[in-house]
Amino acid sequence: MGVSLITKADLGTSPISSIPYVLSLKFPFTLGEFTIVFSLLLIALQLIILKKNFKLEHWLQIPVSILFGYFIDLTMIFLTDINLQMYISKFLFLLLGCVVLGFGVYLEMLSNVVMLPGESFVRAVNITWKTDFGITKIVFDVSMTVIAAGLSILFNGQLNGVREGTIIAALLVGFVARFFAKKLYFAEEFLFSSVQPVEDAELAE
Repeated sequence: MGVSLITKADLGTSPISSIPYVLSLKFPFTLGEFTIVFSLLLIALQLIILKKNFKLEHWLQIPVSILFGYFIDLTMIFLTDINLQMYISKFLFLLLGCVVLGFGVYLEMLSNVVMLPGESFVRAVNITWKTDFGITKIVFDVSMTVIAAGLSILFNGQLNGVREGTIIAALLVGFVARFFAKKLYFAEEFLFSSVQPVEDAELAE
């Protein structure tokens, strides 16, 4: 829903969605479908980069990516009848999308099961070549945005999907995720506190 809200605002989609969005404007496939294809490409690149370090848990990215792509299409359908004209309404929609997406990223981090291919690709580069994760993420986002801008100019002769909203989303989503992590710090212990180990229970008896 976060990706769809940002896209519907029409001020530029998020960096990770920028390439699939530009391609969806040119070819007869949806944003969600191109997101799935792009995600599978990132998973394949991780396999090449990590080699033997590509663990079983990394394969979980495939079903998650497929669900993620189709949920983007589903939520885009929900928003079909919304046609924003005023800049302020577009900007508010963009902010709402960033909050929703940021909360989704926070839940992704909280569950600590599997990352979406974008973040997982950055982590693969970080682990393999010992780069700084934050800097690598910035370089990745900038690269996606530049490639999307190039494709947009190539296909349409103008920038579509890459605007001020792309920069705002790149900066704000991470901030929102960190905000929820700080404010809801108790959630991890409440949801995932481990059961008392058997040995400890036996000693207590």
